[in-house]
Amino acid sequence: MKEITVEELKEKIDNKEDFQLIDVRETFEYETSNLDGLNIPLGGILIEADQIATDKPVIIHCRSGKRSAAAVMQLEQQLGLTNLYNLKGGILAWQEAFDPNMPVY
Repeated sequence: MKEITVEELKEKIDNKEDFQLIDVRETFEYETSNLDGLNIPLGGILIEADQIATDKPVIIHCRSGKRSAAAVMQLEQQLGLTNLYNLKGGILAWQEAFDPNMPVY
């Protein structure tokens, strides 16, 4: 599984690179704080797979990196996608590195 760090993600955002960001946390978690990605909770990731880009890098994240890793594995194994990256450490790592005031639980 390919991974990306929060520093690499921030660089992509700052450089306005073309990629898709997907947040696989539950809706209530997404509403608490998010990184402006598309919210597709893990339980619906295969059902909503048509919303996932296949023509550019897709970075998937959650709170700590575990659910997003599960999402990446499901999508790679069942749909054969090869453009996926797991955000190492999830939104907690983002908060620690860039936004200590971001509300996460």
